Amino acid sequence: MTLDAPTVTRSALWRRAIAEFLGTALLVAIVVGSGIAAERLSTDPGLQLLENAIATALGLGVLILLLAPVSEAHFNPVVSLADAILGRKDRTGLTAPALVIYVIAQIAGASAGAVLANAMFAAPTAISTTARATPATFLAEIVATGGLVLLIIGLTRTGRSVPVIATAVGSYIGAAYWFTSSTSFANPAVTIGRIFTDTFAGIAPASVIPFVGAQVIGAAVALGLASVLFSGITAKQGE
Repeated sequence: MTLDAPTVTRSALWRRAIAEFLGTALLVAIVVGSGIAAERLSTDPGLQLLENAIATALGLGVLILLLAPVSEAHFNPVVSLADAILGRKDRTGLTAPALVIYVIAQIAGASAGAVLANAMFAAPTAISTTARATPATFLAEIVATGGLVLLIIGLTRTGRSVPVIATAVGSYIGAAYWFTSSTSFANPAVTIGRIFTDTFAGIAPASVIPFVGAQVIGAAVALGLASVLFSGITAKQGE
């Protein structure tokens, strides 16, 4: 599931880890920071969500363009896990040690990004009190994460370019803010990072385990669907 295997394999693991830390940190800073700005500038909840969604979609696309040549711009533990699983047979995916390092970097980066966003808006770093876990949001996170992982697998399996992937992934997340009741966290690292902001974008610790569980299920569903939809498809066939 590599975006550019020759480029990535020339990047040292420490450099890739820094890219994953930085990318995930900036992603969460965008999510949290735009949420704080929206909350302060607008009183209408729908407008606040729109502002948050647009900033996140655009910012994510930019981060993928910037950092994909270094680390493939996963910024998401379930994307890294899918890469490791799909690339295991031909040894093109993450190794087990690299997967662990990626996940640690992503979670640390997400937490740092939330703290950074709080600081930029002079908001205290505090544990969120926003409870989000319900049966409806559990289902929404399965759908949101499954769709995201399936999209990434499909685009990379069919040889799409990094700019196309950046545009598509950013667009999907922007849309999923609206068509899912959970506002599409779709990322365990981002979910954990958003514990550390008691603002518009925060999530209470009690809601994190259900959200992460739903995200893992969604990723598993996506892997199953990808094995049916994209098995045997080459980049040339997908053009």
